[in-house]
Amino acid sequence: MKKIIALLLQITLIIALAACSTAAAETTVSDSAAQLPAGSEAVSVEVDSSSVVASSSLSVKYDSEDLNPNSNPADVSYIKLEGDTISYEGENAGVDGNVLTITSAGVYDISGMLNDGQILVDSQYEGTVTLILNGANITSSNSAPIFVRNAEKVIITLADGTQNVVTDGAAYVFDSVDLDEPNAAIFSKDDLTINGNGSLTVNANFNNGIASKDNLKITGGVITVNAVNDGIKGKNYIAVNNGTITVNAGADGLQSNNDEDAEKGFVLIEGGTLNITSVMDGIQAETSLAVNGGTVSISTGGGSSQSYDSDVSAKGLKANVDIAIAGGVVNIDSFDDAINSNVSVTINGGDMLISSGDDGIHANSAITFNSGNVNITKSYEGIESTTITVNDGNIQLVTSDDGLNAAGGVDGSSTNGRPGQNGFEAATDAYIYINGGYLYVNSGGDGIDSNGSIEMTAGTAIVSGPTNNGNGSLDYNGTFNMTGGYLLAVGSSGMAQAPSETSTVYSVKYGFESMQAAGTMVHIETESGEEILTFMPSKEYQSVVLASPALTNGSTYVVYTGGTSTGTVVDGLYSGGMYSAGIKVANFTLSSIVTSAGVSGGMMGGPGGGGPRP
Repeated sequence: MKKIIALLLQITLIIALAACSTAAAETTVSDSAAQLPAGSEAVSVEVDSSSVVASSSLSVKYDSEDLNPNSNPADVSYIKLEGDTISYEGENAGVDGNVLTITSAGVYDISGMLNDGQILVDSQYEGTVTLILNGANITSSNSAPIFVRNAEKVIITLADGTQNVVTDGAAYVFDSVDLDEPNAAIFSKDDLTINGNGSLTVNANFNNGIASKDNLKITGGVITVNAVNDGIKGKNYIAVNNGTITVNAGADGLQSNNDEDAEKGFVLIEGGTLNITSVMDGIQAETSLAVNGGTVSISTGGGSSQSYDSDVSAKGLKANVDIAIAGGVVNIDSFDDAINSNVSVTINGGDMLISSGDDGIHANSAITFNSGNVNITKSYEGIESTTITVNDGNIQLVTSDDGLNAAGGVDGSSTNGRPGQNGFEAATDAYIYINGGYLYVNSGGDGIDSNGSIEMTAGTAIVSGPTNNGNGSLDYNGTFNMTGGYLLAVGSSGMAQAPSETSTVYSVKYGFESMQAAGTMVHIETESGEEILTFMPSKEYQSVVLASPALTNGSTYVVYTGGTSTGTVVDGLYSGGMYSAGIKVANFTLSSIVTSAGVSGGMMGGPGGGGPRP
């Protein structure tokens, strides 16, 4: 739909970025991939493993103490919080007023209420400091209630069945004017792990909720973070293995922001349940972001239905290098793009339910689908990148503009011109590859749109396209070479295109004399009555493009409108059953690889392109 000028691809930049890569609610996804249209066959597609290694190799090492909290160790020191005082007896910690300072590795059991004070870890020795929160309620009016100034590693264990609360004040007092840390209610300058089977509520009134300047792992617990700024931050990485995490953030929900080391600054979700409500990005990674399991539910910027006027980024999943989803459930309701990467997005599995105020899935360089269920129920553009490859999976799109858009140059679709808007770094040939899977597009603009070319070798693609003549169900500037699979594209006729004559699958583009009303069934059968197509469009239409192995050269076909069918319907397409004839419209004979019948309109397609884009 948009006129986008392709720019020269800065290959060295993309290669460098790619080299840096290391690796909610229940979704309702149609089982339409199992419904094969007449004449089509199931095709097994071998996926090049090179297309899935980037983010899928993202991993962290969990020590035994990370995964197996011991809330009743043999050697433990006990800390009693008693309102305005702290009671402790031992050699590895000291109390000064309302501040307890831990100076050595060990296990410390903390219970009771501290009205206005701090647990300070300042250990110069090797070893792990384990803080067992055993029914602790810690408040500090002017600093971080839990502050790890120095330690090799700290583990916060939430004791079984306990409720723990950490709350800070709205303003911190620093030791000097050149200091800006701590800046979170739980703040660690070193490695931090949170585990256990208890609960933790963090009320961050000054800045961030939980922050580590090093590595942050969460392997258990029921954790709620209410933060005026970012909810949970891990500079080097955030890794979630288990637990139930709820974040309400005035900025980003989860963020990893190391921009100095290409192997750091990532977020890895391997399990657990995350419920994130954020004003800005839900999960933001400086480098890579991977979801391999668990359930992730995100709402950003008030959601896709809000009138959110801001100059900030409010994306669901966001990464500067790559995003990979290999499993789990991902629910996103975002004002901005639901999934956005500056380089690539790879879908290797999982179930996704997306509602977006802007793009559903966007990547500047490449988006690849190898498996999984993707259901985008609302978006401006559904899937957008320079190169889009569908190898397998079940993809459902509802868009107000383009469904699939392979584009180069700068994309102006991003709402309000926010930072991180959908700009393509550069592009050479925009391309869409469909090598398998099931794709259903319900688009207000172009259905499948490439500023370059399209290739289809297998799979099923159904487009319920635009109703206005300034757009087409198919729109490409180069060629659409179709050598396998099944394609149905229904919509307006003004810009209608069919696959190119270089294809090996026969296709027909039929144009009606006038716009047909929504819900008017279209049926094509052979002269002998064999069903080729029975489809019930959900919108008004004037053009039908069908490319199917069931079409044979030299055969004559009959077109009907109206009528009924007893077959099974998925996404408007009927299979099996009996068709009761409506009104016979015309006959046509397939005379070439691409046949135009009915009222002429749109563009035939063929070598060299299909005419100017709207």
